[in-house]
Amino acid sequence: MSFRLAITSVAALLTAGVPMAGLVTSAASAQQEAPEVTPTDLGDGLYMLTTGIAGNLALLTGEDGAVMVDDQLPNTGELIEGAVVEIAGAEAPRFIVNTHWHGDHVGGNAHFAERGATIAAHHNIRSRIDASEAEWAQGPAMLPIITFGQDLTFHMNGQTVEVVHVPNAHTDGDAFVYFREADVLHMGDVMFSGLFPYIDLSAGGSVDGYIAAMEQALAMVGEDTRIIPGHGPLSGPAELEASIAMVREAAFRVRTLVEGGADLEALREAEPLADLHDDWNWGFISTDRFLQTLYNDAVGNDYSYE
Repeated sequence: MSFRLAITSVAALLTAGVPMAGLVTSAASAQQEAPEVTPTDLGDGLYMLTTGIAGNLALLTGEDGAVMVDDQLPNTGELIEGAVVEIAGAEAPRFIVNTHWHGDHVGGNAHFAERGATIAAHHNIRSRIDASEAEWAQGPAMLPIITFGQDLTFHMNGQTVEVVHVPNAHTDGDAFVYFREADVLHMGDVMFSGLFPYIDLSAGGSVDGYIAAMEQALAMVGEDTRIIPGHGPLSGPAELEASIAMVREAAFRVRTLVEGGADLEALREAEPLADLHDDWNWGFISTDRFLQTLYNDAVGNDYSYE
């Protein structure tokens, strides 16, 4: 089953003010291909929800009420709510956990808060939303009302839902959400499965922190654990290991050249990521943007790319 919402302009999708994966490239294509929610049943009342235009969601259903991880864009609230109603028989999740502060993951906060959902997030997520000047972030309903420092646990619908903060990875407010009994881990944007990752240096992210967080996730999972990445397909330990190896090797190559005196233009000429391009390059984080991120991290700049 799928759930559609007509969105007639790319400008409407860009109201979040931050990069969003899988955006259609023109208003015409947006009109022709309305976003839809595709659920994947993971058992135990747990679903992965995808739209292809924003971050992947997790939805836990049951008699205790629904718990959702992230809520996508400011203008997709009705779309996501329609999927929740169809799957869970409830108008809104009882609780929502934000994995980080970007608008393609938390842009629906206000929509669901106004329908009674309680939103929980790391302290830094609330702080960054509150300080943002972006139009999508305005209004008190956007702000999580429960915040935590290191971890938070829900006991609902037969699941122990463990929320764990990982520092300075994709941002400075990232959290993993692990559904213990179902053995499903939502990694937020600390995993872009099969894709070059976006590491937001301007929001406290770092390459070393990103690698460390992925390694922490790998230590948490078993061979049968299913991993919901922030972007990309449902994955497992093998895909996570591949991402770790790629980022570690790419960072090593770039840092070695930078330590030898290379600037960004010299790096572009050297093409240290050329052999990774075919497998990892994608529309938002191209090979060049990932190269810029690795360079800026190595020299201490506080932006990912220009």
